[in-house]
Amino acid sequence: MSTEAASRRGLPDATVARLPGYLRALTALVDARVASVSSDELASAAGVSPAMLRKDLSQLGSYGVRGVGYDVAHLAAEISEVLGLARDWPVAIVGMGNLGRALAAYRGFSTRGFRVVAVLDYDERLVGLRAAGHTVRAMADLPALVRDEGLAIGVIATPPESAQAVADQLVAAGVRSILNFAPSVLTVPPEVDLRKVDLATELQILAFLAQQRSGPDTEAMLS
Repeated sequence: MSTEAASRRGLPDATVARLPGYLRALTALVDARVASVSSDELASAAGVSPAMLRKDLSQLGSYGVRGVGYDVAHLAAEISEVLGLARDWPVAIVGMGNLGRALAAYRGFSTRGFRVVAVLDYDERLVGLRAAGHTVRAMADLPALVRDEGLAIGVIATPPESAQAVADQLVAAGVRSILNFAPSVLTVPPEVDLRKVDLATELQILAFLAQQRSGPDTEAMLS
C-alpha cells in the first residue's frame, strides 16, 4: 500500500508522514533484538511526543499492552504493510552526476523495501558506463523498464533545467510516483504522486533557525 493508499485508508497525511520515522526506530530495535518498547521510549527514538505517537498508532489499531508496551517486530511489520513495504518497489534513478551516483550507491534502499533496477542519463557519453554497480542506460529504455521490471518510482537527480523533461518522460512511460531532487518546480498530471527533496531550502531554514538562536549579540560579533 502506497502512502496515497494509506491516506485513502483514512490515515491523515501528517500521520502517514511520521510512520517512516517510527519504522526506522523500530527497525533499529529489531536489529538490537529488543522484543518490546514503551510508547515513551519509541516516541523518544522517533523524535515525537508520546501523546502524538499513541494517537498515530491508535489509528492503525495498535494500542500496546499496559506495562509491556508494543511488540517491536509486530508493530514494524504492521507499519511496513501500511506503507506498502511488504513488497520491493522497483526504482530508477535518472541523472548520473554526483548526487545520482551517491543515491545509486545508497545501501539503505534495499533494506527499506526499494530495489534500484536501473540508472539512466540523457548524456549518451555516459550510457554504457558503470555507476554504483549498474550500467547506465538511455532514457529510451524507460518504457521497457516499466513493462519488464515493473518500474514504479522514478528519482530525478538531474540539473534543474532538464528535470521537467525527465518528469514528462517518466510519466509518458507509465511511472506514477516521482521523487524530485532537482531544485525546480515540476508539473505532473493529477494521477502522478510527486515528492520533492530540496536540500538548499532545508539548509536555508537551518540557517534561519541558527540565526534566531544565536541572537543579535552573536550576529553583531560575526559582522
